Amino acid sequence: MKSLTLLGSTGSIGASTLDVVARHPDRFSIFALTAHTNHEKLAEQCVQFKPEWAVVGTPEGARALEARLREAGSATRVGHGPAALVDVAEHTGADTVVAAIVGAAGLAPTLAAARAGKTILLANKEALVMSGALFLDAVCEHHATLLPLDSEHNAIYQCLPPHKAGSGVHGGVDKIILTASGGPFRTRDPATLGDITPEQAVKHPNWSMGRKISVDSATMMNKGLEVIEAHWLFGLPAERIEVLIHPQSVIHSMVAYKDGSVLAQLGNPDMRTPIAHALAYPDRVEAGVQPLDLAAIATLTFEKPDEARFPCLGLAFAALRQGGTASAALNAANEVAVEAFLAGRTRYTSIADVVAGVLDRIEHRAVRSLDDVLEIDREARALALELLGAAQHKPRRVAATVR
Repeated sequence: MKSLTLLGSTGSIGASTLDVVARHPDRFSIFALTAHTNHEKLAEQCVQFKPEWAVVGTPEGARALEARLREAGSATRVGHGPAALVDVAEHTGADTVVAAIVGAAGLAPTLAAARAGKTILLANKEALVMSGALFLDAVCEHHATLLPLDSEHNAIYQCLPPHKAGSGVHGGVDKIILTASGGPFRTRDPATLGDITPEQAVKHPNWSMGRKISVDSATMMNKGLEVIEAHWLFGLPAERIEVLIHPQSVIHSMVAYKDGSVLAQLGNPDMRTPIAHALAYPDRVEAGVQPLDLAAIATLTFEKPDEARFPCLGLAFAALRQGGTASAALNAANEVAVEAFLAGRTRYTSIADVVAGVLDRIEHRAVRSLDDVLEIDREARALALELLGAAQHKPRRVAATVR
């Protein structure tokens, strides 16, 4: 029986995780569930899975959740705020932490789980994007176990020889190939991208995801963050990480070996597959996913990303090559810009402009501690807000080539 703390239980990853957990009550139990503001859904989850703890973002939210749980007769205790997230992440009541909080807010509790020596199922890209070496040092020093939940990184993990994530790859590996659907604007004329609405941007053709991640998928910033994450997980430089657009989302990623072999992991586009793999590792369990019918799919296609349509991907590669705090600045600027776009305060094309402006203007430095990461995060967010508030954005420099 594995005892789980699920950070971000009301999002799409959290819901899929609980779906798999519910199918195997003999294997998994829930120690803690957390959500930021979705108290109603969290209350329903607490009633069903009976965790010892539930954590929300604010004192007001905690009071609202406690009232709902009392009405339902639930014995779950309620905490709130960042400190409570860290507490449940490092608590001895759970041996496994599913890190599914979107954005920089997930960094501190995920790092706490690593320092507590937990098995970490990582869906929060920012833990590695913002503080790659710092996070992996904590995993190694405290003998934590790291398993990737992102479908792409989980696919790569399955295609590699047995190894520990974060410890580098087998010597026979030539490169890893991350696949991307291309999102809803894969064939759209780049000249018309400025007219895109938030409603259009969140309609992903293959995956069901939250609004922020859906926008990141449309801009391919999501893939850029995954490139940075793959660098840390598998120990390869930017030059040995390739991105291919694969509209069918059947091949989730590939590993190319020096002998010419290419291994791929295939499956229907359903996050329950990588979640079930990581939850039960090294076993395999039923995930509720429909079997893959290759005859019905018939055709699998691939194409290189169009840099004019997806400038955010080039910006992510550039940040990875720059090193230090550049990736944290990239992530912070993107979060601010995407939030502004979803709120109708800026245009879709301004997302890349703001990120590029922040990378151009901010002072990058080495990452020596969590404080360094949090400080650059604050600086980048303030600068992004300044750029968004300007009447005219600084023209974006040409992004680094994707490969």
